[in-house]
Amino acid sequence: MNRLAENFETAAESRLGEKFLWMGIFVPYAVGYFLSYLLRNVNAVMAPELSRSFGFSAADLGLLTGAYLAAFALAQLPLGILLDRYGPRRVQVGLLAVAALGCAAFALGQSLEHLILARGIIGFGVSGCLMAAYKAFSQWFPAHRQASLNAAIMIAGGLGALTASSPFSLLLPLVSWRWIFAGLVLVALVAAWIVHRMPEKPVAVRHQGMAEQLAGVKSILVSRSFWRFAPMAAMMIGGFIAIQGLWAMPWLTGVGGMSRDEAAFCLLLLNVALMVGYTAIATLLGRVLRRGWTLSRLLVAGGGASLVVSLALVLDLWPGYGLWIVLGLVSSTANLAYAHHASHYPAALSGRANTCLNLGVFIGGFGVQWSFGIVLDAAEARGLGHSQALTLAWGLLLGLQVATLLWFALAGRWSDGESSRQTASRG
Repeated sequence: MNRLAENFETAAESRLGEKFLWMGIFVPYAVGYFLSYLLRNVNAVMAPELSRSFGFSAADLGLLTGAYLAAFALAQLPLGILLDRYGPRRVQVGLLAVAALGCAAFALGQSLEHLILARGIIGFGVSGCLMAAYKAFSQWFPAHRQASLNAAIMIAGGLGALTASSPFSLLLPLVSWRWIFAGLVLVALVAAWIVHRMPEKPVAVRHQGMAEQLAGVKSILVSRSFWRFAPMAAMMIGGFIAIQGLWAMPWLTGVGGMSRDEAAFCLLLLNVALMVGYTAIATLLGRVLRRGWTLSRLLVAGGGASLVVSLALVLDLWPGYGLWIVLGLVSSTANLAYAHHASHYPAALSGRANTCLNLGVFIGGFGVQWSFGIVLDAAEARGLGHSQALTLAWGLLLGLQVATLLWFALAGRWSDGESSRQTASRG
């Protein structure tokens, strides 16, 4: 494997180096992230079948689907240490094998508790798909390519979300949800094999002691930069994950009056638009930055646009597919937060910087996904109609998103001052 890595490094210095890196480094991690996003969103289409099979309430569905996000979040801090210590390839292979085990357990689930446990195992198993990719990109590609590469791999995630929408909706009447998860066991094992065959670079941080690595995590968690980014990422990215991964389907059927197939098609359009947005960022970001835009400005502009579109959806100003397509386009900018946040720390901390931020994202996603269902059940118990309860739950989320985006925009000078002092001390 070291010889293979040396060949890739040699190739990277040649005119064909870019092609070698894309096929040998980018594609294997893209396959893993495709699976991660598919498994994150698959419950959105399957929710009606699960409710009918087990009699789940809205809070039950929120807890079940959110178990993925909770396990994902819990994995982030140890994941960052493992990525920086052992490298992304080894970590990714082991975790994808765990994801295959989780899919098998879900396919055999017979109760809410069993399914929650299986869903948590799945979340843990795919918890490294994106962060391992980011770590590998930081090892193999130059620094100025990181933001565009981070956006490019989100296209693979968009394909996974797309597959979990209309295609699965059409498949469900023919094949039960249990057989779908049984098939995903094979997909996870194939993804693990593909990553196992890729090259690996040595990681210098392996020589650090565990206390030193934990100190690196602590330095991130107490930094001003982290606390500028984390609330916004938790509510903007985590909130979108919660809507996309579960609550969009009840909203489209309960408020929009769509059938399940129509709602699944709307989710398909949302995910296509998200992919278009990621593609635009990957191809145009360098040009936009050269024209004087900053990543902070792009995050605020994109976040503000997504809040306006979300408000229009909550107020039901434009029924149909149009606003959901626009929401997918503008929401793609939120993932620029990862590259922007990681740029505030030394390269040796890149894995831990990304996973610390991802911890905030998935804690936020789990909290929103579960609490959305709790608000829904409580509102209906107090006499509100289903569509009114859904509107209340999303309206509360929107208020939190506005507050955290404002905090991100206003805290720039506060966190940038700390970054300048850190840069001076390193120099």
